[in-house]
Amino acid sequence: MMFQKTPPFRSEAWRRAVASLPCACCMKEGDTQSAHPNHRGKGMGMKAPDCWCVPLCWRCHSDFDQGTRWTKQEKRELMDLWIIETIQELATRGLVKA
Repeated sequence: MMFQKTPPFRSEAWRRAVASLPCACCMKEGDTQSAHPNHRGKGMGMKAPDCWCVPLCWRCHSDFDQGTRWTKQEKRELMDLWIIETIQELATRGLVKA
């Protein structure tokens, strides 16, 4: 049995709402980016769905992607936690529609 792949969720409005939140890592406000996870839902040349984005300032984003501050496993666990916290914060602040 073959299942048809659904295209990943893409929404500029969602990414902008995420970027309006404080950095999930250092809690710095302003100048955050909508960062996609690198370990889930990603394929060659394809980003994970936008609904899995988390807010990271440019320093934390760069450190998370290229740095050695965390192990691979720690990065996975942190990103999973940040995804959940981001979705909760978007809902609590009313930045996404129910």
